Amino acid sequence: MGSHHHHTNAVGNIRTAFFLNLTFTIIEIIGGFMTNSMAILADALHDLGDSLSLGLSWYLEKFSTKKRDAQYTYGYGRFSLLSALINAVVLISGSVIILMEAIPRVIDPVQPNTDGMILLAVLGIVFNGIAVLKLQKGSSLNQKMVSWHLLEDVIGWLGVLLIAVIMQFYRAPILDGLFSVAFTLFILYNVLKVLRKTLKIFLQGKPENMDVDKLTDDLQIIPNIVSSHDLRIWSMDGEQIVMTLHVVVPEESTRQEIIKVKDLVLSTARQHGISHVTTEIEYEGEACDLVPV
Repeated sequence: MGSHHHHTNAVGNIRTAFFLNLTFTIIEIIGGFMTNSMAILADALHDLGDSLSLGLSWYLEKFSTKKRDAQYTYGYGRFSLLSALINAVVLISGSVIILMEAIPRVIDPVQPNTDGMILLAVLGIVFNGIAVLKLQKGSSLNQKMVSWHLLEDVIGWLGVLLIAVIMQFYRAPILDGLFSVAFTLFILYNVLKVLRKTLKIFLQGKPENMDVDKLTDDLQIIPNIVSSHDLRIWSMDGEQIVMTLHVVVPEESTRQEIIKVKDLVLSTARQHGISHVTTEIEYEGEACDLVPV
């Protein structure tokens, strides 16, 4: 029930953020041309990418709540992760385009309409701020990536507001282009960090903060486990962690002892934040069909 409620919230939060973002993107594109501001047009392009990504996030987060079936025996959780990956690609592509447009503006600055910039910046802070508040408590990687889209916009608009106020008093058109470049590089750095984490999950790397040595030690002290091997741990979607392992028990172990071993393996794994465990029991002297890797 808790999981379903969590997903329902995620879907609702992303839907709200999508509509807020799409509405403001339209205002922003018009405003960018009217104010002749590279910082605003750059952000408009960025927001357009955000809106497309948010729409995809909304759909895939909804899709990811489907129960497992014959097609996807692990369920649809990774569809949420797929969205985080696509979002990252959109942001990186948008950032490259922004840099290509903003750098010439640094070399040959043009004074924008600062009154219009201030108005749009205030609207930008309000629209994106509401959306961030909706998503900041989200725990899925998809919600985190979407939240980054919006948080960077809030930070961006605060910057636009600041340079617009400065340009009201001092003729410094270069600030418009400089801000676009600096802001875009900041976004790029943070998105690449999330992308690295997302790819690690896709490639079934060890989950973050998982101490495999400590887990192995804890498993080894379970009564009636002679040894364990072929321990594999990965994450389905950045939240659900899966573990499989082989444990060797004494040859004369009783049924009750084996049930106890499996229960203790499960409870030990739960203490390490692992949600799904598959334990294969082998008896001492039995040949394992897997070579330990």
